[in-house]
Amino acid sequence: MKSHPITIKDIARILGISPSTVSRALKDHPDISPKTKQLVQTFAQKVNYRPNALALSLRSSKTNTIGIVIPEIVHHFFSSVISGIEDVAYGRGYNAIICQTNENYQREVIDMQALIDNRVDGILISMSKNTHEFTHFNNVRDNGVPIVFFDRICEAISSDRVIADDFEGARIATRHLINKGCKKIMHLAAPQHLLIGKNRKEGYYSALREHHLQCDEDYIIKCDTRESVFAKADDIIRLAGEIDGVFAVNDSTAIAVMQVLQRNGYNVPKDIAVVGFGDGPNANIAYPPLTTVEQKGYDIGQAAMRLLIGHIEDKATEEEFETKIFTPELVERTSSQLGKDFRYNT
Repeated sequence: MKSHPITIKDIARILGISPSTVSRALKDHPDISPKTKQLVQTFAQKVNYRPNALALSLRSSKTNTIGIVIPEIVHHFFSSVISGIEDVAYGRGYNAIICQTNENYQREVIDMQALIDNRVDGILISMSKNTHEFTHFNNVRDNGVPIVFFDRICEAISSDRVIADDFEGARIATRHLINKGCKKIMHLAAPQHLLIGKNRKEGYYSALREHHLQCDEDYIIKCDTRESVFAKADDIIRLAGEIDGVFAVNDSTAIAVMQVLQRNGYNVPKDIAVVGFGDGPNANIAYPPLTTVEQKGYDIGQAAMRLLIGHIEDKATEEEFETKIFTPELVERTSSQLGKDFRYNT
């Protein structure tokens, strides 16, 4: 049989005092004698008394719980963001409920409603790549729950936003390839309805234009997952003889394209240099180690949580919104050393 959690009324009955006295003793109220405080607090500890979080939240209209909605937990960037969020959240007395949409719009809608139903104080979200309707975001606002977007933001919703400068990060990556001698650079791109996909492609174009290089639409392939790289391997190999560089929208895509190229007789980086975006753990153990752009996920998570707390604790007005932008940094490794025949030392 499931045991019943001990309550303040149980403690009061056992100790022969009133529930209000127990409540005040547990809160270290000055009206309660030191002897009674010690008796109540020692007994509460002995019986493993825990305050009823739901009852407390009903009285205070706060649950001290926030919701985090992300496309996938296994992604290094999102796990880094979660670490940043939780470090700030727990330091300020908040717990977190994490929901994973798996890039599914319907799951995102269900998750958002579940968080509202569970009375979270605020929501942090990076939206699914398959989200094109935004009624569920407005529903959050209509229920009086503050929302902060990070990484994948919704431009149609007025809110706080925390992002990496995807345009500049892509420009840095493409400039790096150009400085290494690349003149015909392929871009493996994300969906263009996502701001990160649009901005990374525009950053790629900007670097080409400033170096007076041709912006060839044939060198843009919509391909932002490992699976999509292998599905479009024939298209990539068909162009591989023309190109000397690849800028991929993320690391998993960059590593996959290196594998496709290598399986088809191309040497990376001697024949084709490759740069990714993200700097996850796999970047350093890829063959060859991947040059990439570091996104500052932990810092983004911390900043997003601080903005959310500002609205939860009424430090920011309802219509006072900020956009915080973090500039990515290039992490240079072997995959972009054009003209060099990479071999592991054995």
